[in-house]
Amino acid sequence: MENQEIRKALDQHWAASAAGDSEAEHEIYHDDVLVEYPQSGERICGRHNIQALRGHHPAKLGFTIRRILGSGNLWITEYVLSYNEQPTQTVSIMEFRDGKVTHETQYFADPFEPPAWRAQWVEHQEN
Repeated sequence: MENQEIRKALDQHWAASAAGDSEAEHEIYHDDVLVEYPQSGERICGRHNIQALRGHHPAKLGFTIRRILGSGNLWITEYVLSYNEQPTQTVSIMEFRDGKVTHETQYFADPFEPPAWRAQWVEHQEN
């Protein structure tokens, strides 16, 4: 699968995620996909299970894509995931096979206040 086709599939995936379209959101995944959340130690096996898990999420979700990078079978999306309007910096690493995601790892990081001691060397950006 060409890079442009994967990028288009990713754009459709994230747009469907943001719109709450569960069917379109999960078209990108192989039936036997493995999704991992290393921070909680959870592994979700199979497209059906990941779709069911996400379909039962109790919070109001929002997505803001910061950037998508990748080539070939490895793609990374950096985005802000909002749970009930609380932003969480998120990284999704997707591995593709035959045009579908076979493995995804997601990392979640809550925002924090920067320490004052390094203020002279940095610029502040809004989340």
